[in-house]
Amino acid sequence: MPRLDGFTILIVDDDEDILASMELAMRAEGANTLTAEDGTEAVSECTNGSPDAVILDMMLPKRSGFLVLEEIQALPEPPIVVMVTANEGKRHMAYATALGVQAYLIKPVGLDRLIDTVSSLLEKKEDS
Repeated sequence: MPRLDGFTILIVDDDEDILASMELAMRAEGANTLTAEDGTEAVSECTNGSPDAVILDMMLPKRSGFLVLEEIQALPEPPIVVMVTANEGKRHMAYATALGVQAYLIKPVGLDRLIDTVSSLLEKKEDS
């Protein structure tokens, strides 16, 4: 059975190729997908689309991943957030964690690892 069956995943990245490959991978695991290419669109999708999880790039046009993360966490029932970034700085990772991100993955991230991460976080959330 697909591991993400019945879950809605919002994928936020301004790189169309990365966005497309992540979306294909999530759909192959049964997820419904929403996509956004900038921070403003991401916040709008979270507010209107109520995703179960968000895969969030840090460097985005219009609003940074950190600003998006702050707004997502302010929602009544915030989704799980997995930040995916090329930035390896420990300060950024610490800040993202302080803002409530559940996982912080460094690009390039293998799609299997990304699916494993999202799937296990969603399982934990369902069990709690």
